[in-house]
Amino acid sequence: MREAVVFLHGLWMTGLEMTPLRRRIAAEGFQCHQFRYSSLLAAPEWNAARLDRFLRSVDADVVHLVAHSLGGLVVTHLFERYPMQRPGRVVMLGTPINGSRTAACMARTPLTRWLLGRSIRRGLLGGAPRWKAGRELGMVAGNRGFGIGTLFCWALDTPNDGTVALAETRSPEISAHLAVPHGHFGMLWSEAVAGAVAAFLRWGDFTARSP
Repeated sequence: MREAVVFLHGLWMTGLEMTPLRRRIAAEGFQCHQFRYSSLLAAPEWNAARLDRFLRSVDADVVHLVAHSLGGLVVTHLFERYPMQRPGRVVMLGTPINGSRTAACMARTPLTRWLLGRSIRRGLLGGAPRWKAGRELGMVAGNRGFGIGTLFCWALDTPNDGTVALAETRSPEISAHLAVPHGHFGMLWSEAVAGAVAAFLRWGDFTARSP
């Protein structure tokens, strides 16, 4: 059985920053692909349509998804609009599945609102589809870090990863939740986080280890 993993980056990113994580997951025996999209010029639901087309081109029996931050919201739109996908698990890293307080703070003034582009449309400001894909969803969330949230939003709840509060990553539909001592971007370079992600993709459990 051929298993592939498709990676989605977050706001302002290109996918290059996910290279360390992607290489570590590939070393676990998975076929890895990076999906790139415009996080500013296209709304999450529009990017979901592009993601669906991309996934059709992946030659595998099982297709897992690993999404950082805004990328996780693109995935929620994918399963709302295009639910007929191949089997696979989903891991989100630092995705504000309940909406982002940091984004709300930035959206209050025109000076910073433009930095968010169309990511706020049924995305970072809330309104993204609830998770009802009928497949296992794991969430990795940082509880230590410094980031734009600490610069733009004094009301950001603690603990947080410097950008997203831990509470913003919790939802009853999540199969497994893992808090890690990293910032919003630092978790992408963590060997321990990569190991946990690989474990969830194989067994649906962040703490599982191979026999």
